[in-house]
This record gives sequence, C-alpha cells and structure tokens, in this order.
Amino acid sequence: MLLAMDTATTTASVALYDLATARLLAEMTWEGRRRQTQELMVTVRQLLRMAEATPTALTALAVTTGPGSFTGVRIAISAAKGIGLGLDAPPAVIGVPTLSVTAAPWLMVAAACQPASAICALMQAGRGRYHWAFFPANDPLYRPDADAHATGAAADLVLALRRRTDAALWLAGEVDAALAEAVRVLPQVTVIPPVHALRRAGALAQLGARLLAAGQANALETLQPLYLREP
Repeated sequence: MLLAMDTATTTASVALYDLATARLLAEMTWEGRRRQTQELMVTVRQLLRMAEATPTALTALAVTTGPGSFTGVRIAISAAKGIGLGLDAPPAVIGVPTLSVTAAPWLMVAAACQPASAICALMQAGRGRYHWAFFPANDPLYRPDADAHATGAAADLVLALRRRTDAALWLAGEVDAALAEAVRVLPQVTVIPPVHALRRAGALAQLGARLLAAGQANALETLQPLYLREP
C-alpha cells in the first residue's frame, strides 16, 4: 500500500493507494493553512482506520517536494522520512514536484486530444506572482527539475505562453480571475476551470505508483525539497 502526502501549500492532502490493484482506497484534502504540522499525522491515522489498515501495510511513500512554502514542503518530507525509518521494512520512496501533481490529471486526457495539448501547470507564489512549469503531452512521467520551473508576474507568464509553439496548451492549477483575463488574448490556450484547481493526493499517489513501477524511486535519506530562487 502506498501513502501519498502533500503539504507544499495551504492545501493539504493525503491518500492511500493499493499498489496491487492500482486503486485509490481513501483520500482527504483540506485547507491546511498553517496547521499541517498538527493535522497531517492525525489525518494519516484516520485514513488508515478508514481503510482498515495498519502502518505495517505501508510499502511505499509518495510526497511532494516543491515548489511551495518553505515550511509546508518540509512538513510532508519530514513525515515521510520519519514514517520510513519507523517501519520494519524500508518502503519504496518517490518525491514528486508539486506542479507534476497539478498536471497529472490532465496529461493523459491532453495526449488523446487532436492536436495533443501540452500542459502549463501553475500555483500561486504570493504577492501577485506565480510558479509554473510546462509538461509535454507525450511524457506523463515527466518530473521537472528546478531549472524547468519559472516564477514571475502574470505578464511574465503570458509572455512565456506566447513564446510557446504548441498547437494547443492547457493552463491548469491556481488560475485566478486576473490571470484568466490576461490569457484571453492567446487563442491556443485553454484555461482549466477553477473548480478543478484543488491539488489532490490521489493524483500524487497514482503518479507516484507509476514512477515507482518505472524504476524511478528515490532514496529516503537523500529526499530533499525543491526550492526556487528568483533571479
């Protein structure tokens, strides 16, 4: 069984995923604000009870590595390290960039479209700024490194979108009204409705399972946050 944890931003989410049947067993997503430290492990225990499972059933862990808030990113990573060290058998571990989780639900759908659509996943970075990364439709396991992420204001993101040569591009994630209005001038860009902006650990769990099956596991001791530095 795989446990997925995401506390990278004010949205917190945890999920349990059955690796043998490729089935999501339970999931909780909530507005964590600054309470992730107090609420994360309590919620994990609730999920285990709901699934009638014990921690010994955990054989894999998936966690978001960032970008996100400095403290938020470290909470889930620290929890994963603690859980991993506490289990009798070392679990498989996978770290997933936060925006990969945002893009994951849309990549397979976008790949099936004609023309295939690339994904631009974004999140709020505070003070009217955004973090974003581009995901090709033909690589559902793509994990962008720090250099593949960008940070800027709405005008910077619009310019980055304008420079793309994709025939079609979907904008997914925390798109506010101001940004949605700004990208209306770009006919190749489709904005995913805000109701789908909530990042879910179920998507993290499924992507984590696929990455592990592809042999892309991380080492627990070297799992570390992905922080972006502005120029």
